[in-house]
Amino acid sequence: MLEQISKGNTLNTIESNNVKDFLLTLQSSICDGLEALDPEANFQTDRWDREKGGSGISRVISDGEVFEKGGVNFSHVFGDAMPASATATRPELAGRAWQAMGVSLVIHPKNPFVPTSHANFRMFVADKEGEESAWWFGGGYDLTPYYGFEEDCIHWHQQAKDACENFGSKYYPLFKKQCDDYFQIKHRQEPRGIGGLFFDDFNELGFDQSFEFVQSMANSFLAAYLPIVNRRKDTAYTDHHKQFQEYRRGRYAEFNLVYDRGTIFGLQSGVGRIESILMSLPPVVRWIYDWQAEKGSEEEKLSSEFLKPREWL
Repeated sequence: MLEQISKGNTLNTIESNNVKDFLLTLQSSICDGLEALDPEANFQTDRWDREKGGSGISRVISDGEVFEKGGVNFSHVFGDAMPASATATRPELAGRAWQAMGVSLVIHPKNPFVPTSHANFRMFVADKEGEESAWWFGGGYDLTPYYGFEEDCIHWHQQAKDACENFGSKYYPLFKKQCDDYFQIKHRQEPRGIGGLFFDDFNELGFDQSFEFVQSMANSFLAAYLPIVNRRKDTAYTDHHKQFQEYRRGRYAEFNLVYDRGTIFGLQSGVGRIESILMSLPPVVRWIYDWQAEKGSEEEKLSSEFLKPREWL
């Protein structure tokens, strides 16, 4: 438990409980906000426990009028030794006992004109007998459109910037660049989407202000995403649009299975819940051999104008 490994150095019981309470509240508020837009589907709740320690709440929505598949998961898990994926950038933490709590969500809409969204907010603690605990926050959110709309991208990034503004002008451009760099499908030499915010190993403001910053970003997710969903969810579409959405979902699956740190960590650690870890994968995916978009088409425009790092604001 966090309170067991803080030993008077970096965290105490109240601080760790405050993070957990916030994450549980965040999970509920995001589910409520998404449900309000879909008259045909509700989130189903699955509470689970691990025999070796840890628990979680998986909330899943499927086959709705607006959301084809989605999940908003809370987990609080721990283990005896850090897996390789978690120590790649911090080798000094190898072998430490660890603990992670967080909320992670992926929403795959039914309508191809509504983008897929992803968000994750987490706290990680690593402990070694006789040494100070190491703690940090990580997370962010990003958007993956299938058909590009400039006003949606501007709105998304404006909300992200506003969430960072009170904590220093350097953070939005820094976290935006980190997001652009992280969500690269390297073997395709293309980005997954139009970015947003991404941060990791974050503790430079001290616990209280770092936690406030994380709350500001997390609480801005619904304001960033729901207006876009509401604007596009009733747009008429054809089988052609749906097939292109499924084709682009293949890129989403490739990134998550090959590069995503959270997915790799969950699979390597041996303590994650597989159903929750793989919840991010799209419900229906299409791979087409050597498919090329027609020049001048909306599909070609996605790659040429939207799927490239750019300044939206």
